[in-house]
Amino acid sequence: MFTGFLASLLAAPALAGEINTGYFGDVAIKGYDPVAYFTLSKAIKGSDEHKHRWLGATWHFSSSEHLKRFQATPTNYAPQYGGYCADGIAYGQATANIDPEAWRIIDGKLYLNYDPGAAQELEELEGQLQKAEANWPEIKKRVTAK
Repeated sequence: MFTGFLASLLAAPALAGEINTGYFGDVAIKGYDPVAYFTLSKAIKGSDEHKHRWLGATWHFSSSEHLKRFQATPTNYAPQYGGYCADGIAYGQATANIDPEAWRIIDGKLYLNYDPGAAQELEELEGQLQKAEANWPEIKKRVTAK
């Protein structure tokens, strides 16, 4: 029974968009500021005062400066794999339930993960990012299916 429950948590929503907004709503990264990961090197909750629609999701920012940076070049700040758990993508799973505090910037790209252990594994396990890159095109087709 527990295994079934765990599997349901790890599965992606059936009709998700290109950007992971979790199971309910349309907010990317659970309302965290994607630019802050790069400029402040930490996860910072965004504000309703500074938000922007992009790729079917609402993105929140902690300041107008961060909002402007994102608007100018969103692909520089948006998480890889649409914000799904990067380590899960390496295993062929589109895990929607991410922890905005479980992140890594590797080679200038933001990767979000299910938990801190997954973030560490993504960074330290040889070939993990390459597996994720190889798996993403097929997983992206599944999560963007309408």
